[in-house]
Amino acid sequence: MNWIVIAANVACWPLLQLGIAAAVTRMNPDRFTRDTWYSHVPGWETGFYRRWLRIRRWKQMLPDGAPWVGGHFRKKTLKRRDPAYLRQFAAETRRGEAAHWLMFACFPIFFLWNPPWARTVMVVYAAIVNLPCIVVQRYNREAIRRLLLLSPPAPVAAGNASPS
Repeated sequence: MNWIVIAANVACWPLLQLGIAAAVTRMNPDRFTRDTWYSHVPGWETGFYRRWLRIRRWKQMLPDGAPWVGGHFRKKTLKRRDPAYLRQFAAETRRGEAAHWLMFACFPIFFLWNPPWARTVMVVYAAIVNLPCIVVQRYNREAIRRLLLLSPPAPVAAGNASPS
């Protein structure tokens, strides 16, 4: 493998990842308010992450990349527990998950100029860089869903109460 191929790999991955992150960060937030077929977290999944992947031990080591591309919502820690904030946090985890799935899906581009052995390296790189982030987004979103279930309902404003 020559230096041009190596330079293409080293330059293209960060450009693709930052470009996708910037594009997804600028997407309409309404696209991320509800779970879809790919973002729905089945009940068994978080138990698997907790027991087998030991997610609580390593999830704080991952960076929050949104600020790198102009994102203003920090997902590193939970700042508040009010329902509006929790819903926004859940939406931002969907946004982050979508970005990482798109980044992961870029690995076939590298098949255009890499020899077969390096293609395997590109797939492994894409998995190592994106799958932990996807797992954390899904795990956090399920935790947020549980917190929302425990949240008291919003009070009804005076004058808006329905007659009994």
